[in-house]
Amino acid sequence: MKTLLMTLFIFVATFSLAHAQGYNVGDNATDFKLKNVDGKYVSMADYPDAKGFVVIFTCNHCPYAVAYEDRMIAIDKKYKAKGFPMIAINPNDPEIAPADSYEKMQERSKDKGFTFPYLFDEGQKVYPAYGATRTPHVYLLERNDENLVVSYIGAIDDNYQDASAVEEKFLENAIDAVLAGKKPDPNFTKAIGCTIKAKK
Repeated sequence: MKTLLMTLFIFVATFSLAHAQGYNVGDNATDFKLKNVDGKYVSMADYPDAKGFVVIFTCNHCPYAVAYEDRMIAIDKKYKAKGFPMIAINPNDPEIAPADSYEKMQERSKDKGFTFPYLFDEGQKVYPAYGATRTPHVYLLERNDENLVVSYIGAIDDNYQDASAVEEKFLENAIDAVLAGKKPDPNFTKAIGCTIKAKK
């Protein structure tokens, strides 16, 4: 009996730890419903014809996130027509990072002409479920019947400072692989960016 209880404890602890750390490649992602900068709520269920999604946790103030904004717009324009629309989510607590308030998000989206939804993770419940730790932090999801399977996690490319000097377009290569019916390689890279701002 003691051995059985110990085994059960280890199983529960391992399961809880795995989910506290967010998704791994191959996991099924759950949908969300968050407020967009236009005041409407958006979920992935709103895109019944999508083959998958590019979910990027990003924000206004982080220099890494700002450096990638034009590339994010270009990627969205290129791939949403192929069935992979982008959804950006600001995970930061605006009390910690006032530049990432909902009102500032509206201004940033308008100024940059974002072509994708820019959602506010109010209450900061979505980013921990995904396991995002940085801005930007990318999750490529592939629709498989009713499931949204995590196919790639990590960075957009290998050079946040200079788009013209990029050697590896991790995210675009991953989407192209999925569109070709293949597995992304690599399917995981280290996300480079600012830490997500939350109360301790």
